[in-house]
Amino acid sequence: MTTSVPPPQGDAHHQRVLHDNLQAAARNTARESAQRRVELYPGRWTRRDWAHVSLFATVGALVVALVPGLSHAMRDDQTEAHAQVTMALALPPLTAAQRNAQQMHDNWQLVTVERGQTLGSIFSELGLPASTMHRILELPDAKAKLTRMRPGTELGFDLAADGTLNKLRYDRSDTERVELTVAGDAVQEQVIERPVEIRNVVISGNVGRSLFHSARKLGLSGANINTLTDEVFKYDIDFNTDVTQNDRFSVVVEQVWREGELIRSGPVQAAVFTAKGKPFTAFRFEQDGKAEYYNADGRPLKKSFIRMPIQYARLSSRFGNRRHPVLGTSRMHKGVDYAAPTGTPIMAAGDARVQFRGVQGGYGNTVILDHGRGHTTLYAHMSRFGNIRQGQRVAQGTVIGYVGTTGLSTGPHLHYEFRVNGVHRNPLEHTLPEPDPLTGAALARFRQQTGPALARIREVEDVLYAQLPPAPDPDRQVAASAPRSGNGRG
Repeated sequence: MTTSVPPPQGDAHHQRVLHDNLQAAARNTARESAQRRVELYPGRWTRRDWAHVSLFATVGALVVALVPGLSHAMRDDQTEAHAQVTMALALPPLTAAQRNAQQMHDNWQLVTVERGQTLGSIFSELGLPASTMHRILELPDAKAKLTRMRPGTELGFDLAADGTLNKLRYDRSDTERVELTVAGDAVQEQVIERPVEIRNVVISGNVGRSLFHSARKLGLSGANINTLTDEVFKYDIDFNTDVTQNDRFSVVVEQVWREGELIRSGPVQAAVFTAKGKPFTAFRFEQDGKAEYYNADGRPLKKSFIRMPIQYARLSSRFGNRRHPVLGTSRMHKGVDYAAPTGTPIMAAGDARVQFRGVQGGYGNTVILDHGRGHTTLYAHMSRFGNIRQGQRVAQGTVIGYVGTTGLSTGPHLHYEFRVNGVHRNPLEHTLPEPDPLTGAALARFRQQTGPALARIREVEDVLYAQLPPAPDPDRQVAASAPRSGNGRG
């Protein structure tokens, strides 16, 4: 479409000529349109022709009515979006020290050591010469730390614009960072103190679909979760059958924070796990250099004996009279048999001294453990022995041998016997002795230490743990354990 520009008002002749030309052009256009209509429609219009014309006219009217509205709406949306994007906030200017710190931070390139990587391979990937690495390794501390790096170790490289190394940094410990400055042939070492903060926190939540997933999401480490399931509560809770989605757990752990980042979690200090509506408590207490877990009464959670000295096994023969599979005679079966593949580890059922290790008739390779108080256990038909010797003290869970089929045996399995004063008892039914609880000064120290942990748990879930005994008063416990004075009577 073309538009005409109006001439100046003073030129009248030019206006008349222009007016005449426009009228002539209009007459010619009208004459051509009439001629074209005659050619297209030589006769009268039909009803279909009028329908088509009406339809086109309606569509045209709708377009004329809607397009301006859409155009305005699009302009409004663009205006609003533009206003949101271009909104600016006034920020305080950076100080010179902040700008320098930011520039120094931006120059650091962090590398996380992967399995199989060495300092030499990292230098090669960064294009750094081996001579620079050798100068760094001349420092005793750098050599000790950088040649024995574990996967996950983080190194920082400050590279110049030409790719040469300005600085290398690594963590000597949780609280110390070493920064090495390379200047020509010289390497200068600077130790930067990095203070840490230790927090005792309570992590509490529902089991949900997965105890491991729920606890990890709340911040509990994998090692802490394994402590709960494989050490603390394994004697009282079967985590395969006894735990539901609505069961709860609360755990007190020691966390180490540095510069706002969690770098390490310590061992579980206390825990309460509710399974099927019943709360089970556990408190970590150390005496004589050995840490164990106890319930609220000061009784060890670790039982004297475990029911099954072998994992992932099937009970193939029970205690009692049976027909011997090899001899074919009916005789007393004085233990229980667990069928398992050859080489399956066999664990000591309890803390004990190795009374016998060797071959014993139809038992084949056999180990006998003396647990004290007249209790002994026997493990037979082993394929080979563990790293134990006769007379050695072993802890509960120590691998003493491996499943086999030596002696009078038709297949790989463990024959396990439990004896009390030389009399065979059914290991599946015999009531195992309870471990001795803490007494005297040890019990007083235990209550003094565990009281604050139990109070922290109660603060988080007071209603859930209302069934627990009241937290002991540390001051009263200390006074009770102190010697009496006054009248001289002891």
